[in-house]
Amino acid sequence: MINETLRKQAPEMGLTFEKVWIMFQETARRFEETDRQFKETARRFEETDHRFKETDRKFQETDRKISKLGSRIGDLVEELIVPNILGKFNQLGYVFGKVAPNVRYSDPQGRIIAEVDILLENGDAALAVEVKTSLTNSDVRDHAARMEKLRCYADEHQDKRKLLGAVAGAIASEEVKAFAVKYGFFVLEQSGDTVRISVPEGFKPREW
Repeated sequence: MINETLRKQAPEMGLTFEKVWIMFQETARRFEETDRQFKETARRFEETDHRFKETDRKFQETDRKISKLGSRIGDLVEELIVPNILGKFNQLGYVFGKVAPNVRYSDPQGRIIAEVDILLENGDAALAVEVKTSLTNSDVRDHAARMEKLRCYADEHQDKRKLLGAVAGAIASEEVKAFAVKYGFFVLEQSGDTVRISVPEGFKPREW
């Protein structure tokens, strides 16, 4: 019926049935080509998405390895510091009889409120050392905030000893070390197979 209608209308429109049929075929071909292009574009998007996911996975794996390596380096720094630190502070007149690594402070609910990499203690004072692979100004500020938490914890437990702070880093620029000194922190530096305590002229350690 449709073909017959087209045949009747074709002379009036200057078209023949064959020409109209060819137009339909060309339109169908173009639709098929467009559909093929859409499918190809979708395939490429899927391939790109797969590559992004694979790249993200590799980045996460690399970050995990770097983090693990950083932890090992931090442990090594602590191992270099702990055996020598009591004698070094004794030479400065701070006689600490006890040193402990990785000390945690918890609230009554058991939540960790502060962690200290190395803690030195005697009957009059306690000194908290923060150890970093690469020491930054942000680490110094964080340790100052940690000292405030330790002061609150000590007060809540009727511990009236004065609190002192120190920072150490396998890598620490002169700018960062000067920044730490301004906060009143001792700065511990590696010296051969031991450590030394940087005490600039006129330095007075802060007491919390």
